Amino acid sequence: MNAEVITAGTELLLGDVIDTNAPYLSGKLSQCGIDVYYRTTVGDNKERLVRALETAAGRSNLIIITGGLGPTVDDITRYAVSEFAKKNLVRNEKSLLKIRGFFDVRGIKMPESNIIQSMFPEGSLILENRNGTAPGFITEGKGVIIAALPGVPWEMEEMFQNALMPVLEKKGIAGRGALVSRTVEIAGVSESLVNDRIKDLFEKSINPSIAVLAAPEKITIRATAKAETVKKAADMADELITRLAAMFPDNIYGINGEKPQQALGRIFTNKNMTISTAESCTAGMIAAALTEIPGSTAYYMGGINSYSNESKTDILGVKSEVIEKYGAVSGQCAEEMAESCARLFKTDAAVSVTGIAGPGGGSREKPVGLVFMGFYVNGKTDVMKFNFPGSRDIIRRQASSNAIFEMVKRVRG
Repeated sequence: MNAEVITAGTELLLGDVIDTNAPYLSGKLSQCGIDVYYRTTVGDNKERLVRALETAAGRSNLIIITGGLGPTVDDITRYAVSEFAKKNLVRNEKSLLKIRGFFDVRGIKMPESNIIQSMFPEGSLILENRNGTAPGFITEGKGVIIAALPGVPWEMEEMFQNALMPVLEKKGIAGRGALVSRTVEIAGVSESLVNDRIKDLFEKSINPSIAVLAAPEKITIRATAKAETVKKAADMADELITRLAAMFPDNIYGINGEKPQQALGRIFTNKNMTISTAESCTAGMIAAALTEIPGSTAYYMGGINSYSNESKTDILGVKSEVIEKYGAVSGQCAEEMAESCARLFKTDAAVSVTGIAGPGGGSREKPVGLVFMGFYVNGKTDVMKFNFPGSRDIIRRQASSNAIFEMVKRVRG
């Protein structure tokens, strides 16, 4: 069984709304043994949606459409499916009653335009919408199964899980196998080096398969296994990801989605240590990442956004002569910032960041992307120098994530 996901809505094509429905459905379908080979996005145009259905029917057994089930003139999914399947739209009185009830409990008279939401291709199985007014439906046409779900994500997800999935399982479409993925994230090495190191294993591994995904702050290696049961697929993926992780013992950014700040929090909690932050070019991004973890108040004592030179000297306590001699963006300043921060907050560890995020402010000696980090741990301080490429946002993201990652390496042992 293979499926195609069609997301309907001109707002998706214009970029006004980010499509989260297609990734959600692809993931859920793959987990229950249904392969998704194609995803299509179509605007609010009936003719184009009908053509998309025709194309999908030629290569898939199951088509899931999201969006276009509302009461307005641009909601054309039911019309397109009706034309494609050559079935008349008929009113479902039970659905109309539920839609009226949705308005009645709010003390609002139902607009006449909402009546269209009770109209479905003849013979359809209606899917209840517990979170809105737009019911979904399942019908068949030209040898394929078509399921139409609302476009609002929280309505779609609930309907898929509690209305559509039981039908697919009952029909024997879902549950014929399982697909499980595991990941290891790597930092501090290039994508090409990762490729060279895993090349032999990549070429030999078909099931589980291996994929490499690059991002500014990390490289993700994903192992995906397909088997008869979730447990068997999980065991296969776990075994491969363990082998892959062993190839990068000093560069593990996270395993199975764990963030470095989660690992750092666990380490600090276990060791009863505390940490503080002194940030210039990242201006609080490290502190925000550390404190997104529940329970971080036990180990994160506070931080200073020392963006100006005056805040570095007057509030943080960096010696003015250090800045005068070496500059605010220097290893010497980063070292002073980390040590001063640890003294100010009385913490076992402190991390500092100072750099040039751009787009202006750089020079030949100190270009945009130059970042110095100071790491103070139990009386010892070391400094690292980085030259990050990219835009201001990417430089700041890389700086904050690398600062946390490097601190994890220092306290992990």
